[in-house]
Amino acid sequence: MKLSQPGEFIRFMIVGGIAALVNFLSRIIFSEWMSFRYAVFAAYIIGMLTAFILSKLHVFEASGRHPGHELFYFTMVNLVAVVQVWGISVGLAEYLFPAIEFTFYPQEVAHLIGLSIPVLSSYFGHKYLSFAKARLG
Repeated sequence: MKLSQPGEFIRFMIVGGIAALVNFLSRIIFSEWMSFRYAVFAAYIIGMLTAFILSKLHVFEASGRHPGHELFYFTMVNLVAVVQVWGISVGLAEYLFPAIEFTFYPQEVAHLIGLSIPVLSSYFGHKYLSFAKARLG
């Protein structure tokens, strides 16, 4: 698949980085009140909403479709991504890192690794589903 605009993927990465930072920082805050497992999921929702708004405003051209339709597909693409992020983050922090005695901020490192995994699948999912041009006729 060819990128239609060279700057689009770069803008997606910048927006994704901002949303990931919001996700990461909110996970730290949520961890004060809930377990790591639930905090990763709650923070993902905050990051996802941030990414939707910023992507709609700064990454993809107007699709001509209702924002609710875009949000529905954005959520569907992110359901795939949240499974990846949650599975990798929890798997590393609660199973692999303790097994190998990795103790340098294990939850933070695990969460950062988890957040980085779905970049390409999310980009193409949002480009061709979430913000795809409305079909005429």
